[in-house]
Amino acid sequence: MEPATGDDRARRADDSARRAVVAVWRIESARIVATLTRFTGDFALAEDLAQEALADALVQWPAQGAPRNGAAWLTAVAKRKAIDHWRRRERYDERLAAIAHDLERAEHEAADAVPWDPDAIDDDVLRLVLTACHPVLSPQARVALTLRVVAGLETAEIARAFLVPVATIQQRIVRAKQALAEARVPFETPARAERAQRLGAVLGVVYLIFTEGHAATAGDEWMRPDLAREAVRLARILAALQPEEPEVHALLALLALTAARFPARVGPDGEPVLLADQDRRRWDRAAIRRGRAALRRAEGFGRGLGPYGLQAAIAECHAVASDVASTDWARIVAAYDGLLRLSPSPVVALNRAVAVSMVEGPAAALAIVDGLAGERALQAGHLLPSVRGELLARLGRDAEAREAFALAADRAQNARERAVLLARAAAGR
Repeated sequence: MEPATGDDRARRADDSARRAVVAVWRIESARIVATLTRFTGDFALAEDLAQEALADALVQWPAQGAPRNGAAWLTAVAKRKAIDHWRRRERYDERLAAIAHDLERAEHEAADAVPWDPDAIDDDVLRLVLTACHPVLSPQARVALTLRVVAGLETAEIARAFLVPVATIQQRIVRAKQALAEARVPFETPARAERAQRLGAVLGVVYLIFTEGHAATAGDEWMRPDLAREAVRLARILAALQPEEPEVHALLALLALTAARFPARVGPDGEPVLLADQDRRRWDRAAIRRGRAALRRAEGFGRGLGPYGLQAAIAECHAVASDVASTDWARIVAAYDGLLRLSPSPVVALNRAVAVSMVEGPAAALAIVDGLAGERALQAGHLLPSVRGELLARLGRDAEAREAFALAADRAQNARERAVLLARAAAGR
């Protein structure tokens, strides 16, 4: 092997620094944007400043080395850019006076403060979610904006999650920022009554963030645990903030019970390990206990389970079973029946078909799956042909199974998932 040249070492150092920039941005972008929004009072400006700081990092870190605390570096650079921005707009003195006034007011409030304020949200990221879920925005815009700014997803990833063109998501995000600016929406904690109005949108966003972490729509890794952990953290904050809302506890239960499987969901090389093949001894028992406790709390309100509660009940069935065969599949089918009544969707119907296959056999499930073939939401994705391939393989129709798995692999956007499907196509079973 030839010794590395200076150019080779420089290239490796450059690649390492760039990977560090990407990693810090993936994990910390939401907190950086939230901090800058609080600092500037301008949501759109905060994201622009963060993006400019990111561009600086992509230039400076390869040349100077990655700093010890990348998030602090990006935030500091962005704050300096904010000050430069105010200077350029001849508002430097005005902003300094406003900041000084805020500091003075904060000191007075601190002197008179009670030990604990039940309406306070001491978390910039959650405050950012509540801002992005303002009623002035349409439901689609709220989700798109939050996933872009809080979860750090690219517009292409969001578009795939919603099965719409990238341009549509881009327009939603731009219009959402404009609407917040025109409405002069402040970056502050809304009152309790207003929080209740936004709760459904916030829960939906937290769920989608977790879903992207649980199974990435694209990229080289099957999972994004950092996103999933952030979603669980936000769900815990929401449960403490809204303790009287059963669906908040139900969502927390669902996320905890699902995340409990994470240690067994990937192999030593990062390859996906499907549920039937997972070593259940590696599941996080503490997370399962927390999830079950949250589900019992949601049930304790006596209002019946909502969509998140029913999904949590399904996750609990898996969590308490020693293997696939001993799973209470009949209860899972019943939960999916309830979910279809509350939130009908082709994806729910497809998941129900998998459960039906474990109760009534693959032939009954295949009839359901084939009946979903005309659903527009499933036509471009890999889920339907993937499930169909599994059922065909169980029925011994190997040639058809290979064809279905090949189609699923062709549609899959995630590299790890595609590799699994290609292997199934090659094996035929």
